[in-house]
Amino acid sequence: MTVAKTTDKPTPADIITNTIIDKLEAGVRPCVKPWRPGLGGRPLRATGEPYKGINCFWLWLCAESAGYNSRTWMTYKQAQALGGQVREGERSQIAIFYKSYRATVASVVTGDTADEMRRVLRSYAVFNCDQIDGLSPDFYPSPVNAVPPADQLSPRAQTFIDALPATLHIRGDRAFYDRTADSITMPAIELFATRAYWASTLAHEAGHWTGHPDRLDRSFGKRFGDEAYAFEELCAEMTSALLGADLGLPTSHLDDHAAYIGSWLTVLRKDSRAIMTAAAKAEAAAGYLLRATGLAASAERQDQIREAA
Repeated sequence: MTVAKTTDKPTPADIITNTIIDKLEAGVRPCVKPWRPGLGGRPLRATGEPYKGINCFWLWLCAESAGYNSRTWMTYKQAQALGGQVREGERSQIAIFYKSYRATVASVVTGDTADEMRRVLRSYAVFNCDQIDGLSPDFYPSPVNAVPPADQLSPRAQTFIDALPATLHIRGDRAFYDRTADSITMPAIELFATRAYWASTLAHEAGHWTGHPDRLDRSFGKRFGDEAYAFEELCAEMTSALLGADLGLPTSHLDDHAAYIGSWLTVLRKDSRAIMTAAAKAEAAAGYLLRATGLAASAERQDQIREAA
């Protein structure tokens, strides 16, 4: 295995990045098909709040690897407070957060001091509800089909397509985003195996669309193979996976190009925090698209309900 960063004790970023590197080296893309029946949607906290950013992808990967059906993760103390007990011998996984603190910094030129806010990455241990006995039946869902039948789209997916404000051209046999023209080109639906695969590909290209300077202003890279290009493709794929979880779309159709995997490995080996940055940018892109299509309102209402409870 190629280690992204060498330290006496691996950081949370190292643990996550090195696991993903192992998967990529084995030819498995962790962003692809992150849910099985029963795992539809994002991983959830004990409160029912969805995880965001890298925690979403990481806990998807952990659940898939272990064969868990539950979407919910919680700490040992949370399980006890809810009347549950983690089974003996079960192994926890990490979830991460950033802790902010104020530091006094002295100028090397003038010697003057100033306060500035800094953030440091921290982790805590969580268990999947499949590792815990005695919880409410609500935490142990029966397996369900997360993705609609192949020839149908969920109402949310159809709304996403109809309300997407991007300029969309249906022509040719390639799907791509043209940054100069600020438009998305998609082949006809008939050229795809299913409507859902067409919609998933559109979600990927819409992820690129959010990076335009007038929107989220990401660097796209100048050519295939450079690091900025590889990073942008990783952001778009992660955006598509997040949207897929929310809209009920598959991502397993995405091509497993060895060239893409190789370029992503280069980026991840160079910087153990690159995957976290990509996940954060994908979260921002997915949120932008959900707001732009009017689909974020339902999630915001659920947050308000939780806050009022």
